[in-house]
Amino acid sequence: MFIYNQHLNELEAESIYIIREVIADAKNPALLFSGGKDSVVLLALAVKAFRIPGRPLTLPFKLLHVDTGHNYPEVITFRDETVARLNADLVVGHVEDSIKKGTVVLRRETDSRNAAQAVTLLETIEEHGFDALMGGARRDEEKARAKERIFSFRDEFGQWDPKAQRPELWNIYNTRLHPDESMRIFPISNWTELDIWQYIEREQLALPSIYFAHQREVVPRDGLLVPVTPLTPKREGEQSDIRSVRFRTVGDISCTCPVASEATTTTQIIAETAGSTISERRATRLDDQVSEVAMEERKRAGYF
Repeated sequence: MFIYNQHLNELEAESIYIIREVIADAKNPALLFSGGKDSVVLLALAVKAFRIPGRPLTLPFKLLHVDTGHNYPEVITFRDETVARLNADLVVGHVEDSIKKGTVVLRRETDSRNAAQAVTLLETIEEHGFDALMGGARRDEEKARAKERIFSFRDEFGQWDPKAQRPELWNIYNTRLHPDESMRIFPISNWTELDIWQYIEREQLALPSIYFAHQREVVPRDGLLVPVTPLTPKREGEQSDIRSVRFRTVGDISCTCPVASEATTTTQIIAETAGSTISERRATRLDDQVSEVAMEERKRAGYF
């Protein structure tokens, strides 16, 4: 399959430049790594940024993951395998620990923990003293992310104020932190979902198996295919069936749905993505369909 290399080369160069800027200026940076496709690409770019031929790879930052306890097991297994392969330093914040401390309160065990992970993230940042977090968010995913800067500053409470963003002219970034501020940085902000898959194909990057078509029990609900799991059981009167599906994005089991697909290779996924008119979050994330401003409200509360 033909991949437009010049376009990807330019995106790659921009992202590596941003990653190096972060490492040059931050005192204690970390890279958010969940095992999802965007964080896989981000980590691959970081490895390219700091790998020296003939020397063992030493990443100048820690990896950070907030584990909701409701993640797909295939993704957690892949995360741990990747960390071991790179000999990276992984910090895991657990939402379950926040629940035990009482800083996160849920009505039911099956409630989505996606929004709650903002609390755990802020607690983990404070515990480890991180001043800069690199994440794999992209502008094409959702409108709140579309208006966020590449270098996004958070106040002492970890909150984002969209009306108080610093200008970014060309590739000049202001990384100066005021007391108690921290940075969230999005090196692949200018990439699209199609760019991500083309880069995965070109670089032959490994991914969790659930990104590719597989058989899964699902139930149609509100225009989505909700997977049948202990956390997302069938409701009274619903009929489930086994379908060929894949995940366009992976997150909390309670809020992430697959899409119908027969694509078992990256080439086939690229063809599907090229014909899609809805972003992966709008097409598969229950938490983003609660309201038009659901993502922005979570980001204001500290979500990445």
